[in-house]
Amino acid sequence: MDKKVAIIITPNWRDYGEKYLPDFVPSLRAQDYERGMKFFITDNESSDESLSMLKKFVPEAAIAINKTNDGFAKGVNDAIRLALKKSFDYYIIFNIDTVLDKSCVREMIKATYTDKVIGIVQARVMLYQNKEKINSLGNTSHFLGFGYSLGYKEKFEIRNSKFEIKNIHYPSGVAILFTHEFVERIGIFDEEYWMYNEDQEIGWRAWLAGYRCVLAPKAVIYHKYEFTKSIKQYYWMDRNRIISMLICYKIATLLLIFPAFVIMELGLILFSISGGWFKDKMRVWQYFLCPRTWKYICKARKRNQALRKVKDKEIVKLITGRIWYQEIDDWKLRLVNPVFSLYGRIIRSLIFW
Repeated sequence: MDKKVAIIITPNWRDYGEKYLPDFVPSLRAQDYERGMKFFITDNESSDESLSMLKKFVPEAAIAINKTNDGFAKGVNDAIRLALKKSFDYYIIFNIDTVLDKSCVREMIKATYTDKVIGIVQARVMLYQNKEKINSLGNTSHFLGFGYSLGYKEKFEIRNSKFEIKNIHYPSGVAILFTHEFVERIGIFDEEYWMYNEDQEIGWRAWLAGYRCVLAPKAVIYHKYEFTKSIKQYYWMDRNRIISMLICYKIATLLLIFPAFVIMELGLILFSISGGWFKDKMRVWQYFLCPRTWKYICKARKRNQALRKVKDKEIVKLITGRIWYQEIDDWKLRLVNPVFSLYGRIIRSLIFW
């Protein structure tokens, strides 16, 4: 196994590097895949102090410098663009707040050998705080665009696992491998997303183009996951899941889910009032009332639909109608879950395009 690998470390911002690199970098250097690995990282909102810190903890890395905080998606892309100036067979993105099992890189690469149409591989992401429990076995989408981590907080039973490579709708951004062919043909993250759901869109884009997106369960990474940090970014998650639907579904599919979308939006407005993020919900709709937004959506939709080799009929098999509560166990979600699950089953039976 002598393929050349670009390791893309997710962007440093302010104290991220100082907080996480002391644990992350040694696990990266300890990989049992040593040949041809080169590290790349972006320094968002860069300063002399942050650059000095990165050179201290990861001196072997090539650094992309952004004077402003340009967001997660562009930060990762800038590091990938540095790597693209050289010749690599794989581009593997690892979150800065992780620790890798020693065979993580090797096992992710091995997964690509099982099928030439695999374009994206995700490692098995476990919780750092409780290493027996799962953070993500790949991600799935609700038909209304909400993203969920498969297996979250469940115990991973090694004895009962077959460790098979399996299809997933999209990868968790914690640990993603892109093949060189995939990047050359499909591209990298959509920078409009800024943060959150950019992994959903590129996984969806992969399936549209005829590539497989898979989980490699033998590749293991431990994530210092903080749910409270994620849920505070409601604006980005809600805005971006709607973008994903608009640019990835066929028009006929969008029309089919529209009644459910309206009902969900009314429910989310009420939920946002009680949850304290009504202003964020209004910001989402303000974004979609902007002409500049629709110019972008038309352009991104044209890009994605031009890649299409696979029908929505096949892709929706990877999408769920169930609303997964995960950390938000609310009675209203439990109440509507059977309704939306039924709606999802009806959609899958009706779509033939």
